[in-house]
Amino acid sequence: MADTAFIHMGTLARPHGIKGEIRVDWYADSPELLKKPFFLQAGGEPPRPASCAAVRFHKGRPLVLLEGVRDRTAAEGLRGVRILVRRADLPDLDEDEVYLHDILGLDVLEDATGRRLGVLEHVEFPNGQEVWSIRTDDDREILFPAVEEFIADFDLEAGFVRIAPPPGLLELYLGEPSA
Repeated sequence: MADTAFIHMGTLARPHGIKGEIRVDWYADSPELLKKPFFLQAGGEPPRPASCAAVRFHKGRPLVLLEGVRDRTAAEGLRGVRILVRRADLPDLDEDEVYLHDILGLDVLEDATGRRLGVLEHVEFPNGQEVWSIRTDDDREILFPAVEEFIADFDLEAGFVRIAPPPGLLELYLGEPSA
């Protein structure tokens, strides 16, 4: 089981240029966390402390220059490494906000009917769009576009998130008409 003291905030992607900069698939709203000490984790290895020598943006995406990484070859060796932040170092949230890490594993309910669709298994960000993977009880996957107008409600204490999927989405994945 993963160390719950750490939250996965991003993943190092491909190098940018020849001086060691690395593109980051960043999952947090605030890139300010990259300016503070964080941790890197490759595969199942234990997290190790890291810090940025520089952070900048290119085409809306963070580019980092990590301390000790001086060229493209070294940057290439870090592709796929996860960026972790201690949960205690995360900023406080507004009342209507949650960290994605906190909603993983919640039951997903359909707003119109109240029926349980499955469990929120993981979150991806293809092309910058937040997409939830919902695993049904019969082991099917529903890919849900997690935009504000499709998220009706969530309750961490009760253990659910209620969604209002766009017309046809459930039919597409489940092969049945939606309510």
